[in-house]
Amino acid sequence: MNLNNNKILITGGASGIGLGLTEQFIKNNNTIIICGRRESQLKEVSKKFPAIITKVCDLSKVEERTKLYQWINENHQDLSVLINNAGIQQWMSVSDANFYERAEEEIAINIQAPVHLTHLFIQLPNLKAILNVSSGLSFVPLTKVPVYCATKAFIHSFTLSMRHLLTPKNIEVIEIIPPALNTDLGGKGLHDHAPPVQLFIDAVFKQLEEGKNEITFGFSEAMSKSGPEELKSTFARMNSSQ
Repeated sequence: MNLNNNKILITGGASGIGLGLTEQFIKNNNTIIICGRRESQLKEVSKKFPAIITKVCDLSKVEERTKLYQWINENHQDLSVLINNAGIQQWMSVSDANFYERAEEEIAINIQAPVHLTHLFIQLPNLKAILNVSSGLSFVPLTKVPVYCATKAFIHSFTLSMRHLLTPKNIEVIEIIPPALNTDLGGKGLHDHAPPVQLFIDAVFKQLEEGKNEITFGFSEAMSKSGPEELKSTFARMNSSQ
């Protein structure tokens, strides 16, 4: 993937990994569009980086995803990179009274949105790359976040298929596979022990420069290389207190 002089849409680009990618791609002389549900967050990023283009969009809703594509097609048809980064993580149990409602929201944002946006955005004439953000938990689930892990396993599988299917269109498909990082994903304070986002972003860009299409770091690198027995023992260790 060419890391410079692109026009890039980053979903969920105002916080966490999305914000880290936004900041680094700006340094690489790219034009960045970010979208998210919270206008206040988008405005904060705009204050820091006035050149960023922002768009309020609730990706859990089909009609808003369609409107986002139509807006891009009308105003930014030269978009060359789509980064499906937006995601939520729900800490819950299947016995919770609101489990299904929360699961539906998670599935809508983590699965339906990137699938739908991929289908729409490959129609753009200048699209050259799609980057999907999955998780190290796509290889071995943490049962405190059961639906989240399943959605990321879906994205891992989906990305493999898209990489094959979009080769004739010359659209590169890259999977970014983060471990737990020090973000507010899932709730404030849950990941304070984890590595800082910037360390991961540095690793992402190094691997992109090397031409890799599966980007890993730390835990996710180890899990992506593990065999069945190691994955089984890691699962048991991660979930032993539940």
